[in-house]
Amino acid sequence: MKKQIILFYSVLLMGSGALKAQDFHLSMYDAAPMFLNPALTGVVDANFRVHAQYRNQWRTVTFKPYNTALISLDAPKGKWGFGGQIMNMRAGIGNYNVLQGLLSVSYAVSLDKKRFNNISFGLQAGATQKRVEAGLYTFDNQYSNQNGGSFDNSLPSGESFNRQSFVTPQLNAGFMYFNSKQQARLNPFLGYSVFNLSNPKETYYSTSNRLPIRHYAHAGVRINITELFYVLPKALIMLQKNASEQIYSVDAGYFFKEQEFYLLAGLNYRVKDASVIYIGARKNNYIAKIGYDANVSSLKTVSKYRGAFEISFTYLAKKSKSKEVRHCPRL
Repeated sequence: MKKQIILFYSVLLMGSGALKAQDFHLSMYDAAPMFLNPALTGVVDANFRVHAQYRNQWRTVTFKPYNTALISLDAPKGKWGFGGQIMNMRAGIGNYNVLQGLLSVSYAVSLDKKRFNNISFGLQAGATQKRVEAGLYTFDNQYSNQNGGSFDNSLPSGESFNRQSFVTPQLNAGFMYFNSKQQARLNPFLGYSVFNLSNPKETYYSTSNRLPIRHYAHAGVRINITELFYVLPKALIMLQKNASEQIYSVDAGYFFKEQEFYLLAGLNYRVKDASVIYIGARKNNYIAKIGYDANVSSLKTVSKYRGAFEISFTYLAKKSKSKEVRHCPRL
């Protein structure tokens, strides 16, 4: 995010009751479909899908690195899709922690008789718990000049916390168009999703602080160069109040016939923030990816270009009968 909100959030939160919070952050954002767009719930050629993802960030510049973990389960049922997702993020020396649980539902319809062009609508609802251990922080008022100067946690901080934990409702929605024709040269897709629709109130003080709505617009096209090789340029634009983020990416996949697996690779550029590379593989029911963020923001002189490490794993329970289904070509 611009101005490195991620890195300094947990520290600045203690000094300003009016500071706006930031949502979860992943570089391989579309490895977790329901994280990207509720309309992707159950849009998969399988009986059900299980996904797990983990991210470790800023290990080189902070005492406690930022960790994000996600696990989800979704399944199609006719034109409907149903699923659930749990995410947890922990950041900084004060153990700032965000735990979120969501249930998702989607409904997909075809725009033509051959079911090549499809649209899907999705809705997510759940709750988010945020907590912090304020006693682990130090403040200016706790600085002592004795013994050459140090911080003394026994001194009053001058800060007044009404609470150190709270729970807020979560409501998200999304729309998705995708072309799923298997023999086509091009398979375009376009999606839009919104998060924090309830504008929940969240603060550790007595102020009226509202979490801003987050907007995602994402699009791309799978280009089938040959029967064995494809490339997939795509883009994601995010806006949350005064914070914005743009990610431009190119994915590629090559199918090895003899070994019967896909070799996957991709490059992402998060504008003025990070360059991301990932590699992965798909074999039968399993998809695994590993990625790394190279920090290219103004923090690079401190981080030495080191940013985040991310892994994802997906299991697809195959359908008992082979039949044509509506699936997003990039998943």
